[in-house]
Amino acid sequence: MSGDALGAAHGAAHGAAGAAPDWAAVARDLERDTGVRAAPDRPLADFTTMRVGGPADLVAIAEDAAALAALVRFARLRRLPHTIMGRGSDLVIADTGVRGLVILCRADACRVDGARLVAESGLPLARAATLAQKAGLAGLEFGLAIPGTVGGAVWANAGAHGSDVASVLESVDVLRADGTERTDPADSLDLAYRDSRFKHAAGEGSAAGRGAAEVILAATFRLVPDDDAAIKARMDEIRRWRREHQPLSLPSAGSVFRNPPGDSAGRLIDACGLKGRRVGGAEVSRKHANFIVNAAGASASDVRGLAETVRAEVARQFGTKLEYEVQFVGDWPEQTQEVA
Repeated sequence: MSGDALGAAHGAAHGAAGAAPDWAAVARDLERDTGVRAAPDRPLADFTTMRVGGPADLVAIAEDAAALAALVRFARLRRLPHTIMGRGSDLVIADTGVRGLVILCRADACRVDGARLVAESGLPLARAATLAQKAGLAGLEFGLAIPGTVGGAVWANAGAHGSDVASVLESVDVLRADGTERTDPADSLDLAYRDSRFKHAAGEGSAAGRGAAEVILAATFRLVPDDDAAIKARMDEIRRWRREHQPLSLPSAGSVFRNPPGDSAGRLIDACGLKGRRVGGAEVSRKHANFIVNAAGASASDVRGLAETVRAEVARQFGTKLEYEVQFVGDWPEQTQEVA
């Protein structure tokens, strides 16, 4: 499964080299130019599902797609490092935090138009699934198992329970590198297993864009009319499965690794005897081996150190190099920058 990699959502943020900006002055200019207030030196741990990570130099909240676009344009014009975060569901922020402007995407407007559901990028995908069900539209039930946003889900082509975004996505509204907006059809997005063209724009990006060339503003899903009670029954089954198989009572970033071709990351980790393995306050879940949970006040370094330990052990025992599904974001020590 996958949800929000930054962005709503990752990669190297863009910005001019040199002395750090006066972030209090930047905040004043940002409010003047966009109407959005920003807070300097704001901790980010509470904005992630793993509940780890240090502060951002500046944090602004985009309440709608227009504000999201305005904030990104402001950052680009000033050549400020900028990162867009959704609900922080599949990222681990460094203990030292994130440099530059962090835009929290809370753009969550949604409407139903016939058999289509149109949602801004900050709407939680689980909420989109519920709204579709109430409208008698099927196809987004799997979204109930995705803890991230619409933007993050498109960016990662998130999926679960035998379905994924690619199966129901019709188009996306995109803010381009030149500041213009356009609507792109789904078949132009290079959607593949946990992948899309947005992950590769300008080298690296994020769900709504972490300094990336393109930013996802909204998405349109083409669904199928069905009985809302039947849809609800399928969603109830997904809820039951998650309660039984996933560690929902502890903070986590969701699935840590992608499933390798023809196998399961969780199976490999479990077969290595790693359930319950700990580094500091981080623990490999005893319920689902592909989850690392914040069991006891873990630091981001604990989480990453444990993830690297797991990865190394699976490679040693099975010869399989697990690929990360979570994103490591922020100022990490140089020796841990490689996370491919």
